[in-house]
Amino acid sequence: MTSGNSDNPIQSVYADDPDMADLVRLFVSELPDRIASFERAWRERRVEDLARLAHQLKGAGSGYGYPGITQAAAELERELRELSAPQGVADVRDELDTLLDVCRRAMKACG
Repeated sequence: MTSGNSDNPIQSVYADDPDMADLVRLFVSELPDRIASFERAWRERRVEDLARLAHQLKGAGSGYGYPGITQAAAELERELRELSAPQGVADVRDELDTLLDVCRRAMKACG
């Protein structure tokens, strides 16, 4: 998956829904902590934690109207589940970078 133009902020499909606005803002406000968790798990090569974090973000992205986050998280999770050994985690760096980029773009939109 390509990350597209990483300079462009992305908005939730619920951006104009007053009933969802506060929930979307709360989700986006938690993204920095999620990114930090991904980066920490990456540094420590904790494949199962990375896969769990990706799985959680896949569902949350969908629920809060971020199909790009859902897609990137699903791809990372799939790649992690297919690893034959924990040492192969370096092979999924592109997918992790794509996911983190999409999360940062969502954060820009909520600025």
